[in-house]
Amino acid sequence: MHGEKFWALSKAEKQEIKALFSTEAVRRLITQIKSRPDDASVRVIDAAYWIKGCSSLGRLRYSVLARIDHQDHHHSGLCLVDIKEALHAAAPRAKNAGMPKDDAKRVVLGADHLSPHLGTRMLAARVLDTPVFLRELMPQDLKLEIEALTQSEARKAARYLAWVVGKAHARQMDDLTRKSWMADLQRNRSATLDAPSWRWRAVVELVANHEAGYLEHCRKFALSAPTR
Repeated sequence: MHGEKFWALSKAEKQEIKALFSTEAVRRLITQIKSRPDDASVRVIDAAYWIKGCSSLGRLRYSVLARIDHQDHHHSGLCLVDIKEALHAAAPRAKNAGMPKDDAKRVVLGADHLSPHLGTRMLAARVLDTPVFLRELMPQDLKLEIEALTQSEARKAARYLAWVVGKAHARQMDDLTRKSWMADLQRNRSATLDAPSWRWRAVVELVANHEAGYLEHCRKFALSAPTR
């Protein structure tokens, strides 16, 4: 893989990803999609570190091009698999929620409950002793292009996505925790801005941190690059 969004992997990363894709769990994950034969084999063709948005800044994120091989060539082909580091949840949860301690398993379980068509296509694993989850990228997985939406459409999309995330967090809390969480969300709401001031500051700080991290990486890369 080449391009400004893809970086070469270290030897350790290549070995870990190759070992991961040699497991039966990954083979089953890939062959269950598109009616692929159960006895098809899967092998890595290429892999790269994938530079994505601010949510992946400083986290493991890989793109893997894999080959599905079968004696019936009509069932052979290529697929693109996304590997993403699973972060620890910031939202509180009920003590009796029964949530997995492994963050990757938690993400997959949550996706399976909220969107079964997506959750069944995901797999929890570990790369470099870090929890990650895998999924084959499909056309329907493409993110919304906000720039292409009208203001009304953007508001409807934001409201729906906020409802999904809010419900996912709320179902993990007891009544007392939910009330406390709602109180925090409503606190210090500005009279001129329909959003809590702390949320607005958090968004601005996130954008600033993303830019600062990117510029710092560029500085270190420029210092380490050989002179011509």
